[in-house]
Amino acid sequence: MIYRFTLISDESDDFVREIQIDPEATFYDFHKAILQSVGYTDDQMTSFFICDEDWEKEKEVTLEEMDDNSEIDSWVMKETRIDELVEDEKQKLLYVFDYMTERCFFIELSEIITGKHMKGAKCTKKEGDAPKQTVDFAEFEAKNNAALDLDENFYGDEDFDMDDFDKDGFGGFDEGSGGNPYDEDRY
Repeated sequence: MIYRFTLISDESDDFVREIQIDPEATFYDFHKAILQSVGYTDDQMTSFFICDEDWEKEKEVTLEEMDDNSEIDSWVMKETRIDELVEDEKQKLLYVFDYMTERCFFIELSEIITGKHMKGAKCTKKEGDAPKQTVDFAEFEAKNNAALDLDENFYGDEDFDMDDFDKDGFGGFDEGSGGNPYDEDRY
């Protein structure tokens, strides 16, 4: 049996990788195949997440042991075979390759090929350029915050007026003392 996974990225529309792998291989083997297919170095923290059909994270498979609590199930790439957590076609996974910015590849088990066997993994389709492995955090933040529109409609009401929030608009603060805690010096 062979698993054929398809990887895409929300950062690059033309990026596609297909990786065929022995389902008895480990997530670490899969991790190495992904890195090789995109030309990334092996010096970053990464994780796989097994997801539901809406891409909600359910189980994490980490590169290194992260949790020493024996009451919580934990999976480590080198110790976990793929077929332990992935069994069905259309199963969705995330591969987080940049922890600081939570950048990832979206992965789907596109096909289970029966009657054939292979050892290890190989990239069988390679289209488009992979996104950069890491980005400068300030650059990432600037790029993503640039899309925020902080105009008068920001609060969801086109009649919103920031002047409505003046010091007189806040009643009920220790009114018995005759003072408003928002005096002119601090407003």
